Amino acid sequence: MSQGVVTLRILERADKEILKLSRTEKGAIWEFQSKFRQNPDSPGLRLKQLKGDSRLWSARVSADYRALLLSVGDGDYLLVSVKHRKDVYDNLDRYAYQINRVTGGIEVIDLAAVGDSLVGRLIPATEPEESPEIEARGLFARFSDQELLDLGVAEALLASIARVSTEDDLLALVECVPQLTADVLLALHEGKTLEEVLEQVTAPVASEEPVDQEDYAAAVLRPATQVTTDDAALQAILAESFARWQVFLHPTQRKLVERDYTGPARVGGGPGTGKTIVALHRVKHLALELAPGNDRPILLTTFNRNLAADLRERLLALGGPELVTRVDIVNIDKLASRLVSEVGAGGQRRIIDDNRALEEWHGLLLELGEHRWDAEFLAAEWAQVILGQVVNSRTDYFKVRRAGRGRALTREERDSIWQLTERYTKRLEDQGVWTWRQIAERAARLELDRAGRIVDAANAEESSGSIPRYRYQHVVVDEAQDLSPAHWKMLRAMVAPGPNDMFLVGDTHQRIYDNYVTLGSLGINIRGRSARLTLSYRTTRQILHAALSLLTGTVYDDLDGGEEDLSGYRSLLRGGEPSFQGLGTWADERKHLVEQLRAWGPATDGSVAVCVPTRELVAEVVDLLAGAGIPAVEIGPDGPKSHDGVHVGTMHRFKGLEYQRIALAGISDGLVPRRGIESYRDSDPKRHQRERQRERSLLFVAATRARDELVVTWHGNPSPFLVVR
Repeated sequence: MSQGVVTLRILERADKEILKLSRTEKGAIWEFQSKFRQNPDSPGLRLKQLKGDSRLWSARVSADYRALLLSVGDGDYLLVSVKHRKDVYDNLDRYAYQINRVTGGIEVIDLAAVGDSLVGRLIPATEPEESPEIEARGLFARFSDQELLDLGVAEALLASIARVSTEDDLLALVECVPQLTADVLLALHEGKTLEEVLEQVTAPVASEEPVDQEDYAAAVLRPATQVTTDDAALQAILAESFARWQVFLHPTQRKLVERDYTGPARVGGGPGTGKTIVALHRVKHLALELAPGNDRPILLTTFNRNLAADLRERLLALGGPELVTRVDIVNIDKLASRLVSEVGAGGQRRIIDDNRALEEWHGLLLELGEHRWDAEFLAAEWAQVILGQVVNSRTDYFKVRRAGRGRALTREERDSIWQLTERYTKRLEDQGVWTWRQIAERAARLELDRAGRIVDAANAEESSGSIPRYRYQHVVVDEAQDLSPAHWKMLRAMVAPGPNDMFLVGDTHQRIYDNYVTLGSLGINIRGRSARLTLSYRTTRQILHAALSLLTGTVYDDLDGGEEDLSGYRSLLRGGEPSFQGLGTWADERKHLVEQLRAWGPATDGSVAVCVPTRELVAEVVDLLAGAGIPAVEIGPDGPKSHDGVHVGTMHRFKGLEYQRIALAGISDGLVPRRGIESYRDSDPKRHQRERQRERSLLFVAATRARDELVVTWHGNPSPFLVVR
């Protein structure tokens, strides 16, 4: 082999092995890959071809470890494994290297690991044909080999799959087989039809071009071969400074990230499916595609302040400072406030929260002696319909659609409400205050006016330098389900309609704010450009099953007038069953909570949290834990005040957070959902249903923040959302 710079790619399965090594060995791999790329013939690397497969080579990493390399082309190598030197040369035929006929990606199968994982109950494909009796009792006996192959199952595993007879067999198998094979088998076992698995699991990762199973040079370039080629990405892995799934994307995710869309696109999926990771990688992809000198940055926005701060940190880790300089990362309310401040609107008015705004509604109705409407209804109508849809006049309010608002209103009733909202806004103005909703509405108006001037100038073919431009070339939105119609109108006006203009990720099952929108009515057409992620990387199958049970019997929208569910949503991780326990009184529950936290051990690294329904209970639990000698930290609007101790917060505060262990306490009837919702059961049934659904979503979000252990307790009667056996 001639000396020269070569390509060395690192396969994802090798990354997993590297993470398990000591820091010293990781450093040796860092040095090895740099030397290999410069001169693979260096005597110290001892590169040599191995028996059993003409493409397989080994090279010296350190005194004890060797790199297994697959030659995929002239000067192009794929690092497929890192092994102790004693394990490299024995049983080389234990590995199968093949190109998947569906995805076109390279798969490495450790046949011995498949057998060992089930303590001999499975056999490698190289062993003699099994008996008909064994095949007949297999979990997948009803599927033919060809049907499994068409779904993307690795051919070398067909004989082993035929011997899978129990769920334990299956769960052990999927931990050591290629990702697509695991996804297909789990989906089939969960009752999906061949057609459903083909559509939901296989089609999203299938190659768009014919697959030559002998062309390794082409296979290594396909997204299905999950690799990294640059030193910076490998160094991030070795340092463990960035979660692995923030460096490597599942092929399904990568396709969504790198695809060219003809207009706005949306990616949905349950908690932990990597939606935020997809959004971050999409930002990076778009930034790299920007023309040099382009001064229209990319906007990355979300609803919560703490989530926006987290997005900044993660994007910095993913792409570095240079990438971040090309992206405007800001939460949606701050963005709106910034736009309003540019023109001096609002003057010195202070911002009040929703609780204070509701108090002002109560005060106004009391002064007027108005009993026809309740303050909660008027506050929501004003915020969601009038401000949310940027209604400019009484006439417009008579015409506007009130989707999701429950009871219908006559023309006379709308006239009465409009007059009350005018008096209310005047009341706030006299006090020198306004709300975030008002700021969003003002910002939307400003941007709509700006966009109108741009369009008018373009139609008139003007070229004056005074014509404004769109603020952004691309807009990426995380947690899209939480934004109001006014936010969407503002964002739509900030970017020119066209290819790759808007990219949205979110899950309406996690909607915890009272914002309901139909994007198509707001000029954001995502029809035909929507996709869904179904594989959870965060939590165990057991916790996932318990969390999904919380949504039983409810229907959720898809942000565009249709319905959406979590069918096919699954996890490959296994763990213990969540604990559900009822106590007699709140005092009993408090005592149980302290005992549970002590049983979990010291929580000095912020890996344990307690979630309760109300702010009053948060303060009580913090005091309780402090008195028990357990350090506790409240989760505020910007996240936990420190990383130490047990984190305590309401369900709203857990959005975007993740913990190893979580205790959900006080999940009692009357607290979840809150008792006040029942007052709408007869007077406004649709509102009653919507409020219950939002409370159910809050509980779902809280439960899915747990990675390994979940404990749920209540006193008195349990929440009706709990499926208690």
